[in-house]
Amino acid sequence: MTAQTQTATDLLATDTAHFLHPFTDFAQYKAAPGRTYVRGEGIHIIDSEGRSLLDGMSGLWCTNLGYSQTSIIDAITAQLHALPFYNSFFNCSTDATIELAQKMTDILPAGFNHVFFTNSGSEANDTNIRLVHRYFDLLGKPEKKIFISRKNAYHGSTIAAASLGGMSGMHAQMSALPYVEHIEQPYDFDADARLSDEELGHRAAQALAQKIDALGADRVAAFIAEPIQGAGGVIIPPDNYWPQIAAICKERDILLISDEVICGFGRTGSMWGCETYGYRPDLITFAKAVTNGYQPLGGVGVSDTVAEVLTTSGGEFAHGFTYSGHPVACAAGIATVELYQSSQIVDAVAKDRQVAWATAVQALSDHPIVGDLKSKGMLMGIELVKNKNTRERLAPDSGGAVYCRNQAIDGGLMVRQVGDRIISAPPLIISDEEMTTLVDRLRRALDLTAQHYGINES
Repeated sequence: MTAQTQTATDLLATDTAHFLHPFTDFAQYKAAPGRTYVRGEGIHIIDSEGRSLLDGMSGLWCTNLGYSQTSIIDAITAQLHALPFYNSFFNCSTDATIELAQKMTDILPAGFNHVFFTNSGSEANDTNIRLVHRYFDLLGKPEKKIFISRKNAYHGSTIAAASLGGMSGMHAQMSALPYVEHIEQPYDFDADARLSDEELGHRAAQALAQKIDALGADRVAAFIAEPIQGAGGVIIPPDNYWPQIAAICKERDILLISDEVICGFGRTGSMWGCETYGYRPDLITFAKAVTNGYQPLGGVGVSDTVAEVLTTSGGEFAHGFTYSGHPVACAAGIATVELYQSSQIVDAVAKDRQVAWATAVQALSDHPIVGDLKSKGMLMGIELVKNKNTRERLAPDSGGAVYCRNQAIDGGLMVRQVGDRIISAPPLIISDEEMTTLVDRLRRALDLTAQHYGINES
């Protein structure tokens, strides 16, 4: 029996019998399995029972251009016929790999003319560690090994990438790298006394300066952060945060890594989140939307400053992957980058789509259980509360947000719950009508959640 002929019940039974899902309570999933998705159309996903959901999460922050881009599918198919695989080791490459490298340098910020390809954002951030350590070794500064990241950051799920991340639940299940330190994030919704945006941005930035100075700038190699924290809950920093962070890194000879796995490719209203916030990193992590999610591909954009040292000093860079620059994944990347360019979708987001999105979702801010709502580009995060004044949460262990997410999914909208937040990042191609549908379905989920917890909706 093939997957295409199995019933929805058969698929779930096979799923629970054989597939270990990522970031899942396996015992809980066996008792209450989820849904199986079998088709995608436009910005909708269809499950094995024929129910259609508006995808308010772009897959997993991947499908910026939706599920029906035939030019990407055609490029993948053509490459499979021409050269389905060859590696990039031993002084070899493929034409697709070379072409995507060129196209990436065309769309990366000025001063980025080299890329290193991986299969994911996790591997790309692993690669960042190797690149940074190699860079300072070649400069004769081998003592600069420490990375600084933020609490609640997400930079991937390998041992190295999860160490860079600041999620305590992940750290509890592994032995993290000893040379990664963490500082506070620019977020204080749950604090007893909240700061102004300017005070918050300054305090969070100064936490980096203080950490570097405590450790010694001669020992600290790099600071890594997303322009906007995505998996951490769409944490949008104050406007003064990034200029201060960039200045602190420059003053102390610390490399700045912009993890753009989520924020890249137009998500924040610019091609790159660092461009939205006006800072210049030394390394840029990319993945996900580089192929519109149609093939696994990630990588690192390397600034000329770093590349000059790496490419002019002798010795092998002893790092890479079997599938680095896989030709089929790169063919998908070429077609996807060409779509970003030909459709001018990033310009459209900058000019009016992000404004339409902000206007649409802001209509939810007056809901009785919405304690805060912020959007930037095509991202949005909502804090759920029982009381707007005290900011008391709906239920222990983020139960209110879990309930709300489930109501949204049951009502035909895919959103995500992170802690006590509901977050959304729809495909960039979402229409005004689809935005209205998204907001209507999310409001319905909020209404049902308020009703469930006995909150007055008037």
